[in-house]
Amino acid sequence: MGVDFSGSHRAMDSKQHKETYSWFIKLTVATCVIVVVVLVGMAAFLL
Repeated sequence: MGVDFSGSHRAMDSKQHKETYSWFIKLTVATCVIVVVVLVGMAAFLL
């Protein structure tokens, strides 16, 4: 997955933005995995 920065402002730090975006995506995926694990655990032990 890529983001096109060709039309961005010249003062924008594209490298830092890409690193932050990558970190955000990893955190989002990890959070989703944790939520799924918790829900599966609740379904297994509470029903």
